[in-house]
Amino acid sequence: MTDESPARVLIAGASGDTGTELLAVLRPTEFTVRATTRSYTNVEQLQRLGADEVVVADFFKSGDSVAAVEDCDIVCCALGTPPSYRHTVGGKLVDRTGVSNLLTAAVSEGVSHFVHQSAIGVGSSKAGLPLPARLVIRGSLKAKHDAETAIRRSEIDYTIVRPGKLTNEPPSGDIVVGEGGDSVSGSISRADVARVMAAAPFTGDARNRTLEVVNRGGLSGPPKRVVDVDWAFDRINADPDRMRL
Repeated sequence: MTDESPARVLIAGASGDTGTELLAVLRPTEFTVRATTRSYTNVEQLQRLGADEVVVADFFKSGDSVAAVEDCDIVCCALGTPPSYRHTVGGKLVDRTGVSNLLTAAVSEGVSHFVHQSAIGVGSSKAGLPLPARLVIRGSLKAKHDAETAIRRSEIDYTIVRPGKLTNEPPSGDIVVGEGGDSVSGSISRADVARVMAAAPFTGDARNRTLEVVNRGGLSGPPKRVVDVDWAFDRINADPDRMRL
């Protein structure tokens, strides 16, 4: 990526909770923000929340993925399976199939940076999620693990963000970052996750890394393998007061 600001940012899964927080972060910026949703009923709401463009896309369809990323410079992937039995049994989940289709389209389009929201509990970070919770959502955790692997093996610059338990608290900005799986555990506000995801493409410390993130006030147990990341919040004008929905 050059120092010149990118023209268009795609938020995949913009009608979800993290996706709407990403819209709140990006709407004051100079970027053209393209939001995706699976339902036409969400189009007007996403426009009200600040999306410059809205694309109705089913990421299980490779053609929809190609259309969604066309002319985009950055992809922020907040795709996830809604609450259902599929979190346990797995199978065909957007966490795997949809992300894979989106990733393939992004590589083909020449997207400069792919930011992906995963979760603490995936892969090497499994110790950060209690065993009962891992059993309940084991299907989606496996799907997210497969998606992470595909991203790391691709030829795209990426940042994989593994947040802890997500809350609806306001952004605190006090974020603890770990790396290496068994690093940090606890909770973090969706607003802070959105800030991190939006800043990641401009943060050299975050390039091609998989990072666990929690709020300092939400830490569960002492942190390990903490890393210092100088998030480029200035590049996205991440003023908490301007980010409130």
